[in-house]
Amino acid sequence: MTSYGKFQSDNKKYGMRNRDNYNPAFNPTLKSKGSTQQTSFEKNMDKYVYFVAWARWFPDLFLDLVAPKEGRLNLNPDQRVFMRIIFRYQSVYGVFPRGWSKTMLEVFGLELCAIFFPGIDLALTAQTKESAAALLESKHRELMKFYPILQNEVLKTNFGKNAAEIPFVNNSIIDVLPNSANAKGQRRRRINVEESALLNNEVFEDALKPIVNISRTTVGKTAMIDPQEMNNQINFFTTSGFRGSEEYLRSLNMYKSMKRCEGVIVLGADWHLASWFGRGLSKSDILKEKEDCSPIFFAQNYESRWVGNSNDALVNINKLLNTRSLETPESEGDWDEEYYLGVDVARSVRSGNNITAIAPIRILRTSAGKIKKFQLTNIIEVSGNLNFTAQSVEVKKAKIKYNAKVVCVDTNGLGIGLHDELLKINTDINTGEEYPSWNTLNTDVQPEKEGAERCIYDLKPQSANTQVITSFIDCVDSGKLQLLIQKAKSEYSIEDMENKRGNVLPFLLTDSLIEEITNLKLEVLSGGKLAIKKLSSKYDKDKFSALQYVLWYVKTFEENVVQKEDNIDALLACIIM
Repeated sequence: MTSYGKFQSDNKKYGMRNRDNYNPAFNPTLKSKGSTQQTSFEKNMDKYVYFVAWARWFPDLFLDLVAPKEGRLNLNPDQRVFMRIIFRYQSVYGVFPRGWSKTMLEVFGLELCAIFFPGIDLALTAQTKESAAALLESKHRELMKFYPILQNEVLKTNFGKNAAEIPFVNNSIIDVLPNSANAKGQRRRRINVEESALLNNEVFEDALKPIVNISRTTVGKTAMIDPQEMNNQINFFTTSGFRGSEEYLRSLNMYKSMKRCEGVIVLGADWHLASWFGRGLSKSDILKEKEDCSPIFFAQNYESRWVGNSNDALVNINKLLNTRSLETPESEGDWDEEYYLGVDVARSVRSGNNITAIAPIRILRTSAGKIKKFQLTNIIEVSGNLNFTAQSVEVKKAKIKYNAKVVCVDTNGLGIGLHDELLKINTDINTGEEYPSWNTLNTDVQPEKEGAERCIYDLKPQSANTQVITSFIDCVDSGKLQLLIQKAKSEYSIEDMENKRGNVLPFLLTDSLIEEITNLKLEVLSGGKLAIKKLSSKYDKDKFSALQYVLWYVKTFEENVVQKEDNIDALLACIIM
């Protein structure tokens, strides 16, 4: 017996054939107006009611029912469980790896919900509307490809770069919203939050959570709010993020609610499950990916593990993630702006992986000269396989690109070799272009050429380690530091991919910077001095070091420069008068 047939049989057995669990006042024995005979539709009304109830409870079986004989999508058991759960629980938190098909299934669920519940307004949210629109369009096309009969349920769709709308013949609508304050004031009946690990909880509470405050009203004369419907449903789907983050805590709280049977559920799986069923990359390809990428990246994207240290972390992980607000990288600076460079020569535990990191910081000031923002608009890596002469050429090129005022260089250990080359006249062996020698701001070391520009700050980190660490923590905690946003692969346009170095690499290197920071633990030494310890030796901290050095220099020596200059000008004006 089919599932639907058994459903009918059970209802006959328990005397429930004429009862509508969704609307107890429903009377299936309707007659056409002015007629003593029932139409075929009216005679079978109870069957339609129970069929819809069955389909809502078994959405995967409904898809089997409408699938074509050829070219159909055969859902695996784990996918079927997922589909049923999103229709049966008030809220779902799902943590799944790349290639598991979570986005496809959640969009399938949205569209079936739109079909089964007339007049419902649904939304898919993501970091940006562009990303959400691309996901909705892609997965909608997959649904129509695998289940072409469902095209009869959809009116003309509207897909654009930063907008997407799927209208249905029953007056339901699915569209997209951003996970930002721009979604504030919108109203939908249910929403799915995509990549929720990147979600800012303050934005969620203020802008997203109120979106589903108003429940759907049923269609028809009764026009009621169905108490058995999943009204105000909010689902969260993501790859894993960082321990201690607000989303990590949300998943734990929902897990506790699940144990108390409060109508929510937390799901998760790593790459083994999808690979077992033959979805996504093969096992050998994933293991190769593990060798080529960082452990944190693999843990988050394939193992579904929340990573990082929640105790004694260098900075609050939520505040660190909130710094990711810049949308556009800078491969070169705006000469009307103020820039400084931080440089660190890494001492990697992995031979051949030494990287000199350059962190260009743009400074935004108030009208009074106070610094209001430190913007890291790019990160530049220089291979440690280059000799110090070649590396110094790259550093000088970076200074020219950003018209930087000062270059703060770590001269401890290997850094002294780079420092010495910066004092010389260097020639690019590839182009033959010559770069002038530099001088230091804070030492008596003589450059190769007299009158060289004073732009190097010779930093011995051990001499000011506590102050350097404190400056970084302060920049994060105060919200003054701004980093590039995190972007999914699907968010990069064709133009971005054509210029990966300028449009893609800065975002990836910022991801790597976040990984470095989350691998650091703050230690308090005797006398109140601070130190940093790496949790795992697999990670370097060259990008973090370059960043913290330049932040310390600017906060220490450049905090009130404009204000001081204004005061001097005012004093001179008074003297002249």
